[in-house]
Amino acid sequence: MLDFLKFPDPKDPIAIERLNLMNMAKLSIKGLIESALNLGRTLDSDYAPLQQFFVVMEHCLKHGLKSKKTFLGQNKSFWGPLELVEKLTPEAGEITASVKDLPGLKTPLGRGRAWLRLALMQKKLSDYMKTIINQKDLLSEFYEPNALMMEEEGAVIAGLLVGLNVIDANLCMKGEDLDSQVGVIDFSMYLKDGAHSSKSTEGDGQITAILDQKNYVEELNRHLSASVNNLQAKVDALEKSNTKLTEELAVANNRIISLQEELERVKEESSYVVESSRKASRADGTANGQVLGETRKQLKEETQLRLDVEKELEVQIGMKQEMELSMKMLEKDICEKHDALVELRQQLNEMRTLNHELSIKSHSSEAGAKQKSDIISRLEEKTNQMGSIIKQLESRCKKAERERDLADEANRLFKQEFGDKIESLQEEDQSLCKDTDPTICPMCENQDSLTTPKRQCKNCSGVFCENCMANELPLPSSINPEHVCDVCYSQLLQQYASSPS
Repeated sequence: MLDFLKFPDPKDPIAIERLNLMNMAKLSIKGLIESALNLGRTLDSDYAPLQQFFVVMEHCLKHGLKSKKTFLGQNKSFWGPLELVEKLTPEAGEITASVKDLPGLKTPLGRGRAWLRLALMQKKLSDYMKTIINQKDLLSEFYEPNALMMEEEGAVIAGLLVGLNVIDANLCMKGEDLDSQVGVIDFSMYLKDGAHSSKSTEGDGQITAILDQKNYVEELNRHLSASVNNLQAKVDALEKSNTKLTEELAVANNRIISLQEELERVKEESSYVVESSRKASRADGTANGQVLGETRKQLKEETQLRLDVEKELEVQIGMKQEMELSMKMLEKDICEKHDALVELRQQLNEMRTLNHELSIKSHSSEAGAKQKSDIISRLEEKTNQMGSIIKQLESRCKKAERERDLADEANRLFKQEFGDKIESLQEEDQSLCKDTDPTICPMCENQDSLTTPKRQCKNCSGVFCENCMANELPLPSSINPEHVCDVCYSQLLQQYASSPS
């Protein structure tokens, strides 16, 4: 459905009809353009989307037409508004002249259909429609004030017709019975398949699309039901009129038969009177002149009566011929209405079937949506529980971090205090080593080491000369670098090199 116009008042059926016709025009034009571009060739008269486009345009032009009374009843034709284009746009005169010259077109409806086809082939249909829609004062002669052509939906359709200029059509109208074609919209061409919509949307969008289709089908169903009821009422009225005309025709036939019998009787009486007068004149030449005058007067009256009867007979025969012609036209109209009624009933059954299928899909979608909503509610509940657990874990994590910081600080203070104590003990040990007797360094075994000061290795606790204790490395037991012997220095370097950190 279209969202660029406000939704009509549900209590205004005319506005709903206008919106539905505009939606059908949009779907028809869009489908025609897409299928024509995919087809990639010139369209002909047998192309189904093109035929449906003309049917939809015919319904749009017929919406809100003022009725004209004729011998057979009220007649609605959109040929009158289309003739205005010739007056407003001179270049449209060629189309109008071509339509009037086409053989086989006997009704205004057929001429209007031919005009639409010629305008589409010229790629001027959109321009011509905009021209007549802008002349509301002239259109008011043919349309009711709330008709589609008088409202904004007509301007929207005229704008949509611009897209048809991209397609090429070659329509041969010779041999086509444009006067008697039944223009019924095939709604099944525009209904979306539920499987197709499920590929494009998920979740709530899928349900919304199905519900929109269901509402649209119900609206079409109501519209078709109203159309069927109207056609049924028209058929009943035509049947009553047909029965009445049949009775009048039977009465006229009886009247003609009686007049013919009376005419024969008058002829016999006239011939008898003439023969009697002749016999009387032969038998008695001296008969009374008064009797002869009365006989002549009676003969004159009988002759005048015969002429009157013959005139009345001719009148009755003419009325009989007119009634027979009317009967034939009514029978043809009834057949057309019956065919349209059968097709509408078939489409109504199809709409009911589609409506039932969409109802089933809607119920299943509602059940799926309810199940999904239950799952979502349970997941939300679990999410809330997880959120509370996460908050508790975060608080515990912060508490653990604070405790770790306190432990690190205590460890640092402990190491610092322990390092100070070790350093003081090392100083005491060094002082003790200085006080002992001089010895040779056990590592280098140099005689000069007797007189050199000695130091204790912080790693192996051995006492060596200053040359062997020249290296410093940080030890696990102290924060600052300490003096170590050459052997411990090499071992510690290998140990630190093989360690990952």
